[in-house]
Amino acid sequence: MSERRATIERDTLETRIRVSLDLDGSGAGTRRTGVGFFDHMLDQLARHGLFDLEVSAAGDLHIDAHHTVEDVGIALGQAFAAAVGEKRGIVRYGHAFCPLDEALSRVVVDLSGRPGLYYRVTFPTARVGDFDTELVREFWQGFANQAAVTLHMDSLQGDNAHHVAETLFKAGGRALRMACSSDPRSGNELPSTKGAL
Repeated sequence: MSERRATIERDTLETRIRVSLDLDGSGAGTRRTGVGFFDHMLDQLARHGLFDLEVSAAGDLHIDAHHTVEDVGIALGQAFAAAVGEKRGIVRYGHAFCPLDEALSRVVVDLSGRPGLYYRVTFPTARVGDFDTELVREFWQGFANQAAVTLHMDSLQGDNAHHVAETLFKAGGRALRMACSSDPRSGNELPSTKGAL
Protein backbone atom coordinates (compact mmCIF):
# COMPACT_ATOMS: atom_id res chain seq x y z
CA MET A 1 0.00 0.00 0.00
CA SER A 2 1.17 3.53 -0.67
CA GLU A 3 1.58 6.03 2.15
CA ARG A 4 -1.71 6.50 3.92
CA ARG A 5 -1.48 9.92 5.47
CA ALA A 6 -3.62 13.03 5.56
CA THR A 7 -3.67 16.45 7.17
CA ILE A 8 -6.89 18.38 7.69
CA GLU A 9 -7.33 21.95 8.88
CA ARG A 10 -10.77 23.08 10.02
CA ASP A 11 -11.33 26.72 10.94
CA THR A 12 -14.71 28.00 12.10
CA LEU A 13 -15.90 30.83 14.31
CA GLU A 14 -15.91 28.30 17.17
CA THR A 15 -12.73 26.26 16.67
CA ARG A 16 -9.40 26.05 14.87
CA ILE A 17 -8.39 22.42 14.39
CA ARG A 18 -5.40 20.76 12.74
CA VAL A 19 -5.23 16.97 12.49
CA SER A 20 -2.43 14.93 10.91
CA LEU A 21 -2.96 11.18 10.64
CA ASP A 22 -0.76 8.30 9.49
CA LEU A 23 -2.67 5.01 9.46
CA ASP A 24 0.54 2.97 9.39
CA GLY A 25 2.21 4.45 12.43
CA SER A 26 3.02 3.39 15.97
CA GLY A 27 0.74 5.56 18.10
CA ALA A 28 3.15 8.49 18.12
CA GLY A 29 2.19 12.15 18.16
CA THR A 30 0.79 14.76 20.50
CA ARG A 31 -2.80 15.64 21.24
CA ARG A 32 -3.42 19.16 22.52
CA THR A 33 -7.05 20.24 22.57
CA GLY A 34 -7.21 22.15 25.84
CA VAL A 35 -9.45 19.38 27.24
CA GLY A 36 -7.27 17.09 29.33
CA PHE A 37 -9.52 14.06 29.53
CA PHE A 38 -10.23 14.24 25.79
CA ASP A 39 -6.49 14.33 25.06
CA HIS A 40 -6.17 11.18 27.16
CA MET A 41 -8.90 9.50 25.08
CA LEU A 42 -7.23 10.51 21.82
CA ASP A 43 -3.99 9.03 23.17
CA GLN A 44 -5.84 5.71 23.67
CA LEU A 45 -7.30 5.82 20.17
CA ALA A 46 -3.89 6.49 18.58
CA ARG A 47 -1.96 3.97 20.67
CA HIS A 48 -4.38 1.10 20.23
CA GLY A 49 -5.00 1.91 16.57
CA LEU A 50 -1.25 2.27 15.95
CA PHE A 51 -2.02 5.56 14.24
CA ASP A 52 0.46 8.42 14.33
CA LEU A 53 -1.84 11.27 15.28
CA GLU A 54 -1.15 14.96 15.77
CA VAL A 55 -4.06 17.04 17.00
CA SER A 56 -3.99 20.71 17.88
CA ALA A 57 -7.20 22.53 18.69
CA ALA A 58 -8.13 25.97 19.91
CA GLY A 59 -11.80 26.24 20.71
CA ASP A 60 -14.37 28.26 22.61
CA LEU A 61 -13.71 26.46 25.89
CA HIS A 62 -15.04 29.49 27.79
CA ILE A 63 -18.46 28.19 26.69
CA ASP A 64 -17.78 24.47 27.10
CA ALA A 65 -15.89 21.66 25.36
CA HIS A 66 -18.70 20.65 22.98
CA HIS A 67 -17.53 22.44 19.83
CA THR A 68 -13.90 21.42 20.33
CA VAL A 69 -14.66 17.73 20.84
CA GLU A 70 -17.19 17.55 18.00
CA ASP A 71 -14.96 19.43 15.54
CA VAL A 72 -11.96 17.23 16.32
CA GLY A 73 -14.18 14.24 15.52
CA ILE A 74 -15.18 15.85 12.24
CA ALA A 75 -11.59 16.69 11.26
CA LEU A 76 -10.30 13.26 12.27
CA GLY A 77 -13.05 11.60 10.25
CA GLN A 78 -12.08 13.66 7.20
CA ALA A 79 -8.42 12.75 7.71
CA PHE A 80 -9.28 9.07 8.07
CA ALA A 81 -11.34 9.06 4.86
CA ALA A 82 -8.55 10.80 2.96
CA ALA A 83 -5.82 8.53 4.35
CA VAL A 84 -7.65 5.24 3.71
CA GLY A 85 -8.28 6.31 0.11
CA GLU A 86 -9.96 3.91 -2.33
CA LYS A 87 -9.96 1.04 0.21
CA ARG A 88 -8.45 -1.42 -2.21
CA GLY A 89 -6.80 -4.39 -0.56
CA ILE A 90 -8.04 -3.67 2.97
CA VAL A 91 -9.93 -5.91 5.38
CA ARG A 92 -12.88 -3.43 5.53
CA TYR A 93 -14.45 -4.81 8.73
CA GLY A 94 -13.01 -4.54 12.20
CA HIS A 95 -14.08 -5.40 15.71
CA ALA A 96 -12.67 -5.29 19.22
CA PHE A 97 -13.68 -5.98 22.79
CA CYS A 98 -11.70 -4.01 25.35
CA PRO A 99 -11.94 -4.33 29.13
CA LEU A 100 -10.65 -1.97 31.78
CA ASP A 101 -11.21 -3.46 35.21
CA GLU A 102 -15.02 -3.72 35.59
CA ALA A 103 -15.80 -1.97 32.29
CA LEU A 104 -16.15 -3.77 28.96
CA SER A 105 -16.97 -2.31 25.55
CA ARG A 106 -17.41 -3.70 22.05
CA VAL A 107 -16.83 -1.73 18.86
CA VAL A 108 -17.57 -3.03 15.35
CA VAL A 109 -16.81 -0.99 12.23
CA ASP A 110 -17.47 -1.30 8.50
CA LEU A 111 -15.59 1.04 6.16
CA SER A 112 -18.71 0.93 4.04
CA GLY A 113 -18.97 4.44 2.67
CA ARG A 114 -22.30 4.68 4.52
CA PRO A 115 -22.05 6.86 7.63
CA GLY A 116 -23.89 5.64 10.69
CA LEU A 117 -23.32 5.56 14.43
CA TYR A 118 -25.23 2.99 16.47
CA TYR A 119 -24.34 3.92 20.02
CA ARG A 120 -25.61 1.93 22.97
CA VAL A 121 -23.69 3.40 25.88
CA THR A 122 -24.87 4.44 29.32
CA PHE A 123 -22.46 6.29 31.57
CA PRO A 124 -22.84 5.85 35.35
CA THR A 125 -22.12 9.58 35.86
CA ALA A 126 -22.61 12.65 33.69
CA ARG A 127 -19.05 13.89 34.08
CA VAL A 128 -15.48 12.69 34.40
CA GLY A 129 -13.90 15.60 36.21
CA ASP A 130 -14.84 18.58 34.04
CA PHE A 131 -15.56 16.45 30.96
CA ASP A 132 -19.21 15.91 29.97
CA THR A 133 -19.64 12.23 29.07
CA GLU A 134 -22.27 13.17 26.44
CA LEU A 135 -19.36 14.46 24.36
CA VAL A 136 -18.07 10.94 23.75
CA ARG A 137 -21.05 10.38 21.47
CA GLU A 138 -20.55 13.78 19.79
CA PHE A 139 -16.95 12.89 18.93
CA TRP A 140 -17.82 9.52 17.44
CA GLN A 141 -20.84 10.93 15.57
CA GLY A 142 -18.64 13.55 13.92
CA PHE A 143 -16.04 10.92 13.10
CA ALA A 144 -18.49 8.39 11.63
CA ASN A 145 -20.24 11.01 9.49
CA GLN A 146 -17.03 12.33 7.93
CA ALA A 147 -15.14 9.03 7.68
CA ALA A 148 -18.27 7.50 6.07
CA VAL A 149 -18.12 4.41 8.25
CA THR A 150 -20.77 2.32 9.94
CA LEU A 151 -19.85 2.22 13.61
CA HIS A 152 -21.48 0.13 16.34
CA MET A 153 -20.42 0.99 19.88
CA ASP A 154 -21.72 -0.91 22.90
CA SER A 155 -20.81 -0.55 26.54
CA LEU A 156 -21.47 -4.02 27.90
CA GLN A 157 -20.82 -3.10 31.52
CA GLY A 158 -19.05 -0.56 33.68
CA ASP A 159 -19.44 1.26 36.97
CA ASN A 160 -16.75 3.90 36.44
CA ALA A 161 -17.37 6.55 33.76
CA HIS A 162 -13.66 7.03 33.08
CA HIS A 163 -13.28 3.31 32.47
CA VAL A 164 -16.33 3.16 30.20
CA ALA A 165 -15.06 6.01 28.02
CA GLU A 166 -11.56 4.59 27.87
CA THR A 167 -12.74 1.15 26.75
CA LEU A 168 -14.71 2.79 23.91
CA PHE A 169 -11.67 4.68 22.62
CA LYS A 170 -9.34 1.69 22.97
CA ALA A 171 -11.79 -0.63 21.23
CA GLY A 172 -12.47 2.03 18.60
CA GLY A 173 -8.77 2.29 17.81
CA ARG A 174 -8.33 -1.46 17.59
CA ALA A 175 -11.42 -1.98 15.41
CA LEU A 176 -10.35 0.77 13.01
CA ARG A 177 -6.82 -0.64 12.89
CA MET A 178 -8.18 -4.05 11.90
CA ALA A 179 -10.57 -2.63 9.30
CA CYS A 180 -8.00 -0.51 7.47
CA SER A 181 -5.21 -3.10 7.59
CA SER A 182 -4.02 -4.86 4.46
CA ASP A 183 -5.69 -8.15 3.50
CA PRO A 184 -2.92 -10.18 1.86
CA ARG A 185 -5.39 -12.51 0.14
CA SER A 186 -7.39 -9.79 -1.61
CA GLY A 187 -4.60 -8.26 -3.65
CA ASN A 188 -5.69 -4.85 -4.89
CA GLU A 189 -9.39 -5.68 -5.00
CA LEU A 190 -12.14 -3.70 -3.37
CA PRO A 191 -13.73 -5.67 -0.51
CA SER A 192 -17.22 -5.41 -1.99
CA THR A 193 -19.35 -7.28 -4.53
CA LYS A 194 -20.66 -3.91 -5.76
CA GLY A 195 -17.28 -2.82 -7.06
CA ALA A 196 -17.45 0.41 -5.08
CA LEU A 197 -17.28 1.56 -1.47
